[in-house]
Amino acid sequence: MKLIPPSLRGYRRSWLGRDVLAGGTLAAIAIPEVMGYTSIAETPIASGLYTIIFPTIAFALFCSSRLLVVGADSATAAILAAGITGLGVAGLSPNTEEWLAWASLTALACALMLLVARILRLGFLGDFLSTAVLVGFLTGVGVQVLTEQIPTMLGLPDAQGHWLRQQWATLTDLADVNWRDAAFSFGTLAVIVACKRSAPSIPGAMVAVVLAIVASNYFDASAHGVSVVGAMTGGLPTPGLPSSVSLEQGIGVLSIAFSCFILIVSQSAATSRSYAMKRGERVNVNQDILGLSMANLTAGATGTFVVNGSPTKTEVLAEHHGRTQIANITMALCALGVALFATGLLEQMPLSVLATVVFLIGIGLVNVTGLRRIRAWRRSEFLIAATTAAVVVLVGVEQAVILGIALSIAELVRRQYQPARFVIDRDDAGNARYVQAKLGLQSAPGLLVFRYGADLFYANASRFTTEVEALVAATPDPLHWMVLDCSSINDIDYSAGEALSGLVDYVHAHNIHFALTGLDPALTRVLTEYGVYGKIRPDRIFSSADEVFAAYQQGSADGNQPRM
Repeated sequence: MKLIPPSLRGYRRSWLGRDVLAGGTLAAIAIPEVMGYTSIAETPIASGLYTIIFPTIAFALFCSSRLLVVGADSATAAILAAGITGLGVAGLSPNTEEWLAWASLTALACALMLLVARILRLGFLGDFLSTAVLVGFLTGVGVQVLTEQIPTMLGLPDAQGHWLRQQWATLTDLADVNWRDAAFSFGTLAVIVACKRSAPSIPGAMVAVVLAIVASNYFDASAHGVSVVGAMTGGLPTPGLPSSVSLEQGIGVLSIAFSCFILIVSQSAATSRSYAMKRGERVNVNQDILGLSMANLTAGATGTFVVNGSPTKTEVLAEHHGRTQIANITMALCALGVALFATGLLEQMPLSVLATVVFLIGIGLVNVTGLRRIRAWRRSEFLIAATTAAVVVLVGVEQAVILGIALSIAELVRRQYQPARFVIDRDDAGNARYVQAKLGLQSAPGLLVFRYGADLFYANASRFTTEVEALVAATPDPLHWMVLDCSSINDIDYSAGEALSGLVDYVHAHNIHFALTGLDPALTRVLTEYGVYGKIRPDRIFSSADEVFAAYQQGSADGNQPRM
């Protein structure tokens, strides 16, 4: 049983036919996509095919996810190209074997980071890129990717410089459009959009590519000024480690690999979890990280670049009722067949066609619906998403990943610093009612029950104690009991423990009982260790707010509200 890959355990023979069919359909969509991604990574076109052959098989053998598709990805390709460019290696040019060697070395470094993450069970690291950051990041990548394809689609020279300069250069060059390249682009757009709207089960990208190759050969497009793919290196990739990069030089790829690593863990984990939940399955993120490590190790050793879990390709597989990684292995075998026997047929494919395929992928990454939803639900996270997208476009993808992590953590701290705060009272029916805390409120004459909606830690402890002191001082009636509802507090660090201890002393100094309610065993243990628990009378420890009200009313009825 242990020899069976985790993703294939419990496999049923009845799934095989649907898996193979889904895998073949996925191949028809993925092959032109991954070839197009090489225009983003700036590697030879054949390297795109290689990302969905052996890396896909390696992932299938080691992962736990039944559905996640691994291969070239626009976001990691963008990080890769920007990072290698930023290394400033003398004489290093895109689309060369030396450039590909750097890309392969980055994949190996990424594989090592993923392996360490698996050993240390660091799958939770992916949670530090929030959904808002991912939406913003992918939107920014989408804008960057689609705008980069426009010159190639129109037969214009690639624009240089920062993003705004590139757009200005494209606009000023529009008079020089090569209308033959543009015709192939518009034809490709028409075919893909028509298939998507009228026959979504038909892989429009593959249909467009095949038609474009036929038309290019028939009209001898390259002889009439249409830029084509040209000679491709076919066959199997040559296994081995990159030989043209020294160890000293290779240190420079670590920052690129780390950016890819963070995005891979975040995007792959989110995709894998999402589809597993839809199917009522469980997924082991750390096991998937091992699969991703093996996939990138295989990529680096077989002459290609970083691979990642792909939400778009996984969605295609789900739509066509794929069940397991057998579908992805089928895709890999189809890609292998193309690499072995069909690269010659691809030589006359117009570059504008590939650019158009990638252009549409870029449009798909621009998540306007997601941005609108985030804006409607939480403005602060929308600002984070918008900022991340802008940094991707105007500064760079690596910087956006780092900024995204920082903004995610900053937003977490902000919410912990300014959580929801309530004074609990009772309505006419006697049910607990939560009122936003403000000066002058009380739960009952002489009683204040205060609920704090976050853990207490060094950053919010001072604010917490100051607010409670102000509430205590502002009650309309002389206060007898000050009760802290801890039902939303899971932990208190040492700094906050000291602050809470001081608050208890402050309340007692004003001849007011300090009471606690809603403690869980772990928090009770922490407060005991800090000495806070011992400062409070045992009969002032309650299990719920209802119990607080009952005890306080009983004391009032007995005329017994002693001061300290």
